[in-house]
Amino acid sequence: MTAAVELVDYDEVVATYDPVLGLEVHVELSTATKMFCGCPTTFGGEPNTQVCPVCLALPGALPAVNGAAVESAIRIGLALNCEIAEWCRFARKNYFYPDMPKNFQTSQYDEPIAYNGWLDVTLDDGEVVRVLIERAHMEEDTGKSLHVGGATGRIHGADHSLLDYNRAGVPLVEIVTKTIEGTGARAPEVARAYVRTLRDLLKALDVSDVRMDQGSLRCDANVSLMAKGAAEFGTRTETKNVNSLRSVERAVRHEMCRQAAVLGSGGTIRQETRHFEEASGTTRAGRPKETSEDYRYFPEPDLVPVAPSREWVEQLRATLPEPPEERRKRVQGEWGLSDLELRDLVNAGAIDLVAATVQAGAPSGEARSWWVSYLAQQANNRGVELGDLPITPAQVAKVIALVADGSLTNKLARAVVDGVLDGEGEPEQVVEARGLKVVSDDSALYAAVDEALAGNPDVAAKIRDGKVAAAGAIVGAVMKATKGQADAKRVRELVLERCQV
Repeated sequence: MTAAVELVDYDEVVATYDPVLGLEVHVELSTATKMFCGCPTTFGGEPNTQVCPVCLALPGALPAVNGAAVESAIRIGLALNCEIAEWCRFARKNYFYPDMPKNFQTSQYDEPIAYNGWLDVTLDDGEVVRVLIERAHMEEDTGKSLHVGGATGRIHGADHSLLDYNRAGVPLVEIVTKTIEGTGARAPEVARAYVRTLRDLLKALDVSDVRMDQGSLRCDANVSLMAKGAAEFGTRTETKNVNSLRSVERAVRHEMCRQAAVLGSGGTIRQETRHFEEASGTTRAGRPKETSEDYRYFPEPDLVPVAPSREWVEQLRATLPEPPEERRKRVQGEWGLSDLELRDLVNAGAIDLVAATVQAGAPSGEARSWWVSYLAQQANNRGVELGDLPITPAQVAKVIALVADGSLTNKLARAVVDGVLDGEGEPEQVVEARGLKVVSDDSALYAAVDEALAGNPDVAAKIRDGKVAAAGAIVGAVMKATKGQADAKRVRELVLERCQV
């Protein structure tokens, strides 16, 4: 093991070395069944209840390829501007892990379904970086180990481990970049932007839920450093299964600083896997990294080759949605957004939600305001993604319409949204059940205004003397008396009318 060293300052790292990246993203496909059997892929099932002889690798069980997974893999390849193989095979990748019951993974090696593509990535300041794609290949996921008895949930210090094979055999597509050079100080930012752009593309394709928190999208970040002017790459490390955009950026940045410290102290970088520690933002050593020869790849004898016809490929090409980046530019123009407003929408994951709310009849400004402000706050408070809130764009559009026609104030509208989020029904049902409709009857408002003026004679005198700013206190008293259900603007008009101002 290499001894711990003090990290080198980041500015010094990029002044001395050129970072080289390689990113491998594993995408769990949202098919109903697994890659080579009919077991369901539902997330969160009771351990070892979604298994069969095939995904448990029992003797005599034979796999069959999931056609929907092949279709998704081709669509991913097309969206990444890849060439689609006319003929490809699965291979056995041999290595031992207890959560892999076959002791090999059925994957693809030198004959992937898609290869030689590219993806343009836009950084926060608008700079575009083209990331070249080596391949996108099909494979199966492993099971999951649960280490019990330790303080960290990892194998070190645990008393024993449990194995859940529900995830074993879930369809994956692994997307591997070519070497990414020339990004300099922006390497961590490029890594994050690439994974974000890829996630948005996959979500638009509707081939995966891309939930990084649930492991549906995972990134392995390969990082190496080479001295300025050097001709050969440095030794790389691979930080495994990084599961958030922020963590991708932090992991790359930390590895650059750590490797520079090792090299600067006269040490050598060990080719190894590493694990990202979320709490500290650091990486720690895992196992020595194998080469492809170590996996002893050979063609899978139990599966026939995959040979998609050109007609089918072109049919699938026709199903591709508008690319997310092009869609953003379109809606930016249609909705009149500044670059900052568009960035806020993208960062909140709200473009699709706002678009659906507009389609349901809401003005774009109001729809955008609700999703990126109040609803984003509620999602944060509940610890869920914005799109996972129990409210639909159509319901948000209805609330906006009720505000527009004067039935609700903005404050009452938030109470209605709270009711919908709490499962109390449609907006109209919440308004009725909670008694939230605006008091618009002038006779009732006159009575409330008269009562407030009578209870605050000093304020009433000031208003009659022409100090109209004092009307705010009377308006506040009326709003309190009506439990916020009066139209404040109308109340102020009535106050000034009563005081003959």
